[in-house]
Amino acid sequence: MTKIKKEEFYSIPNCMGYFRILLIPVFCVLYLNADTWRDYYLAAGVILVSTITDFLDGQVARRFHMITELGKFLDPLADKLTHGAVAVCLAFRYETMRYLFALMLVKEGFMAVMGIINLRHGKKLDGAKWFGKVCTGSLFILLFILVLVPDIPLLWADRLILFVIFIMAATLILYIPEFYKMIKSWAGKQQ
Repeated sequence: MTKIKKEEFYSIPNCMGYFRILLIPVFCVLYLNADTWRDYYLAAGVILVSTITDFLDGQVARRFHMITELGKFLDPLADKLTHGAVAVCLAFRYETMRYLFALMLVKEGFMAVMGIINLRHGKKLDGAKWFGKVCTGSLFILLFILVLVPDIPLLWADRLILFVIFIMAATLILYIPEFYKMIKSWAGKQQ
């Protein structure tokens, strides 16, 4: 396993990752205490700032050769924490969101366990797969819409949530053979 260097903690992309994590409680307070459209717009604005920062930290890291081992861990962690916090807040309003959140826990738990098992044998995924990016993008769009439009009809909210549940379940299923191939490659070398 690669050791994290001290200077990695202060790189610009990693500072953006810390900032995104700090935005999570700001969003939660704004959303859970929202009474007016303005309040919901502010909460949606926090999500938008977090998303723009996520995009920028990746661009800065690649363009200025600031990709770090800490950043490879911090960036997806900030994503998962943000999506999870927004989903939990929305679950107070939309019961169907609770099922999506439960599936998020299962998917991310599976990814974490499989990632740890494979890392112990020197293997890791070569970045996010296209279906993982589709899942993350659709989840973001759903969460943003539900925060930005709090009076969306419940029927439409439920349909959107169920659509993302389908995408997330498909993504989980598509990751299974990816991890199976990795396990097969290192298990074959041990025999």
